[in-house]
Amino acid sequence: MTQLLGCDFSSSPAKRKPIVLAWGKVQGGRVQLQRLERAETLDAFSASLSHQPAWTGAFDLPFGLPRELVETLGWPTDWRSCIAHYIRLSRAEIREQFAAFCDARPIGGKFAHRATDRPAKSSPSMKWVNPPVAFMLHAGVPRLLGIGAYLPGLQPPQDATARVALEAYPGLLAREVLGQRSYKSDDKAKQTPERLIARKDLLMALELGQTRLGLRLKLSHAQHDALVADASGDSLDATLCLMQAAWAQQQHAAGAPLYGLPPDMDSLEGWIVSA
Repeated sequence: MTQLLGCDFSSSPAKRKPIVLAWGKVQGGRVQLQRLERAETLDAFSASLSHQPAWTGAFDLPFGLPRELVETLGWPTDWRSCIAHYIRLSRAEIREQFAAFCDARPIGGKFAHRATDRPAKSSPSMKWVNPPVAFMLHAGVPRLLGIGAYLPGLQPPQDATARVALEAYPGLLAREVLGQRSYKSDDKAKQTPERLIARKDLLMALELGQTRLGLRLKLSHAQHDALVADASGDSLDATLCLMQAAWAQQQHAAGAPLYGLPPDMDSLEGWIVSA
């Protein structure tokens, strides 16, 4: 039985804002949340991934940059070479080069987007603030490569793959259920009863299988209460990613070599699973 993993990632994890890992499995046709794990450092994150010999995981961080950005900056257009170049840069250098790119573009079109951003309605992976997804890529992808994970669509196919990492976006699944209703905030002043109700509604839909993934989430009463109580939404986001990992594993078991990613996806940019 394949171990499944959903990850709500942070590029600068700390005790106040750790990386959250939701471990689970498919049992009796439902996705069972087994445990939530928190990593307060990037080293702890790598160690958690390494402790399990095999898993299929969905991670809330971008795996690639927009092709338009890469070509404009004159960086390598092979994904592995591009990532190698990218991680040699400091965050200050990334911010400087990306800001210069944006400054040269017209208002309303400052950022370059990947092909997956439109269907997923996700932030461009070159954003360095609100949210700093460019830094999440910079911090997270090297960690995945460092523990030998296989990233479908970005690396050559592998026959014997123990750890499979897919790019996920919890907002994609949450928005399907809630529309524009907000369910989380790191700001305590914004952790309102309305957001609490939204988390309850979202969990109910997941438990009943009322999403296009066609999967039902199985929780204990204690787990349900813990997910509702986490007003930051980090635990719930990790669980949403767990559902996307389960869907991807289901696609693979049905014969999809790229775990449900489009066969014609851009092998430089990457793709968000189930988008």
